[in-house]
Amino acid sequence: MDWEAAKMMCSLQFWRMAVYWTLALVYSRLYLLLLPYLSNRFPSLFRPPPPPFSRRRFSPGHQCPVRRPICVVTGATSGLGKAAARALAAEGYHVLLASRSPQALNKAVWEIKKHDPNAYVEAFQLDISSMHSIMKFECNLKQWLQDANLHPSVQLLINNAGILAKSSRVTADGFDEMIETNYLGAFFLTNILLPLLKNSPVPSRIVNVTSFTHRCVSHVDQNKGILARENFHVFSSKNLYAFITVCTLLFSYELHRQLYAMDSASVVSVMAADPGFVETNIMRELPPSLRKLAFMVLGFLHLLQSPEIGVGSIIDAALASPEASGKYFYGAKGRTIKSSPVSYDAKLSKELWLCSYELLQECKSRIVNLSKLD
Repeated sequence: MDWEAAKMMCSLQFWRMAVYWTLALVYSRLYLLLLPYLSNRFPSLFRPPPPPFSRRRFSPGHQCPVRRPICVVTGATSGLGKAAARALAAEGYHVLLASRSPQALNKAVWEIKKHDPNAYVEAFQLDISSMHSIMKFECNLKQWLQDANLHPSVQLLINNAGILAKSSRVTADGFDEMIETNYLGAFFLTNILLPLLKNSPVPSRIVNVTSFTHRCVSHVDQNKGILARENFHVFSSKNLYAFITVCTLLFSYELHRQLYAMDSASVVSVMAADPGFVETNIMRELPPSLRKLAFMVLGFLHLLQSPEIGVGSIIDAALASPEASGKYFYGAKGRTIKSSPVSYDAKLSKELWLCSYELLQECKSRIVNLSKLD
């Protein structure tokens, strides 16, 4: 008997979460479907939706030192990550699959190569919930670029890795595992790889995969030091997963503001992508019967997608023009919509950034000091 899963299922918070998530997903779908109609019928109340962004295949000039763009995909061994890796390899990217399991990485590379023998894919071990692993990944990536005689830059980073934990677990860095895997790890990796992205001679992109569940959060306390270790208790009565998705959006929009405030023609664009509800392994910690029930209900409501369909918004964001920086992609076909009001709170996003960056520096210093002792 899995008592942790049973305890989670019996909690009021879990069932509130299930209802709120479904309502948030329905809201996102209805918003996307009804906005064009409502804007035509009530132009004074509803702004017309912006035109969709078209995808742009990479086409280097004769003098460009990058002949095949480099793409890093985290959580690339299953679900949306593997679907994104496969689609981007077909678009001509040299895709670096990053994940914890060497066996799963080898299998994913083999499956992509089997489907497309001409695909350029490489496997890199990376535990996004470990600063030590992130720093090691950076060193391995730089060494690989040098050994392969490639330009020392990265053109695309897709932060896709995520988990839905049934209980709180603390990582080696001292953070809640779901917080570090879903948000802090992406923040750390992005900042560490940012020099390689900025060094690109062609426009580069960061795509942060988020979720419709962020709409379940209407308020974030700005005065708690929300990610500090001593404040883990503030999450005990909150929908942690939804809270983390808000953090991802706040981080995305703040990075966009920082990059374009310094340089309106910044080489790095930042997009958020919401694939909707996709049949992946993110609920693997829940009992199989509950997963099947959730998939059955969402399938009946026509809200469940396969990874190959759900990845559409991620690929749209990855291949969009630089002008799409700061946008929230949802529903594929190049469409963008507005995320929740709290996600656009510039003051909150700046405070979250400063807190996260301070934790990044603390973790890096600790790793460096430990390496010196060894």
